[in-house]
Amino acid sequence: MMSESAPPPPDAAALREAAVAHLARFATTRRGLEQMLDRRLRRWAERATRAGMESDATAETLAGLQPVIRTILKEMAELGAVDDAAFARSRALGLTRTGRSRRAVTAHLMQKGVEAPVLADALDDALGDRHGEAARDHEIGAALMLARKRRLGPFAPDAADDAAREKTLGVFARNGFSRDVAEKVLAMDPTEAEEWVNALRTL
Repeated sequence: MMSESAPPPPDAAALREAAVAHLARFATTRRGLEQMLDRRLRRWAERATRAGMESDATAETLAGLQPVIRTILKEMAELGAVDDAAFARSRALGLTRTGRSRRAVTAHLMQKGVEAPVLADALDDALGDRHGEAARDHEIGAALMLARKRRLGPFAPDAADDAAREKTLGVFARNGFSRDVAEKVLAMDPTEAEEWVNALRTL
């Protein structure tokens, strides 16, 4: 039974308006938009329950609105407002330029709900085929961005001894960079490193 004071659930128009408003402010994936709409429904359910609406009625209403959400997601995708591939390509480039390895970028995008086939193609488009030269250049550039932020390798204020070098290699490994990429970065002088960082910004 529904209490007379319980707020009405959001209808299709309200949910669609919320989706459009969210997309106007944020780049997101299909799953991200779905999660936002689900949160909106859960907030309504919490208010309705506090107002005295029975849990069975709340659950039934939520279930009845799931097809509405699926319809909105389909509409937004058809309009091009939600494009997981474009989101993945843009985010991959952006994260690489902040010092994130391809492995870290992959984990981030998977968490955002980009499906594996879309993700693989998007990464190849944005960063190059994973076994190709372009991909390696992006990876070295990303490692250098990390080194610059952490003041490691060619950006360190002092020369590293063997112990410090191993510690630095550990930093790169924990951030998803391969040993050979880390070794290449550590072998660079500051001038070459700066040139790589500047080149990354134009890739």
